[in-house]
Amino acid sequence: MVERLRKIESGLFPRGVRDAGFQLSLFAGCYLGYQVVRAQVSGSEASAFWNATNLIHLENSLNIFVEPAVQSWARGNGYLIAFADWMYLNSHYVVTCGALMYVYMRRNDSFYFVRNMFIAAMSLALVAYLFYPTAPPRLMPEWGFSDTIALSTGVKIDNEKAGALVNLYAAVPSMHVCFAILVGGTMAVLTKSNLQSRAWRMYPLLVTWVVVATGNHYLLDALLGAVTAGLAWIVATLLAGRNEGWVFRPERVTTKPKRVYGPQLESEAAA
Repeated sequence: MVERLRKIESGLFPRGVRDAGFQLSLFAGCYLGYQVVRAQVSGSEASAFWNATNLIHLENSLNIFVEPAVQSWARGNGYLIAFADWMYLNSHYVVTCGALMYVYMRRNDSFYFVRNMFIAAMSLALVAYLFYPTAPPRLMPEWGFSDTIALSTGVKIDNEKAGALVNLYAAVPSMHVCFAILVGGTMAVLTKSNLQSRAWRMYPLLVTWVVVATGNHYLLDALLGAVTAGLAWIVATLLAGRNEGWVFRPERVTTKPKRVYGPQLESEAAA
């Protein structure tokens, strides 16, 4: 019985309970930072809508302002928009947390590189949210947008209760897209099945469509979310060390080899 409990514990906590608690505390710290930024921008409605309007004008000038058409097409198919609404409400947390738990428990040597990517991405996003609050498309009905989640499910993301927990003006960058790229890229590399790998590579594209169809992000938000993911990978690579020869292969992340000091036996060092 004791041996079985030890196996279960080693499966859940590959490096012990203390390490697992430390990893949770890091992500909790990021969430605390998110709440601090939310409080700081809670009175920035005018700036948020001004920035959103400027973003729409920029997309118009680039001839890429297609979000209302995408949303209208999705709403024309009840099943599609219902799926998009469900994905937006659930996938961001369920898939992301599930993937992180899987990597931690089953591919622990890869977890710390992946963790650094996520923390770097969240840190970069918090800076953007603080200095460039932006209203999402669903709050801009004059441009042809609608809140499909509220219409389909009756759940208003910007109601009073949610507003106490959610930053309503955190459109730029899209962390839905950023996290989807980090999760999809990681799982595509770690999975042993070619079919699963292809599916994970398509996941960021699916999430991009979801956030646009539901009126929660602009195309430029999605692009900046991808840029944030790329910058996060660079930061994680630099933290891993210049001598590792990193490419985006998180399964290569291992604990650093022990250094040999003094007149140690060369054979021992080679071993």
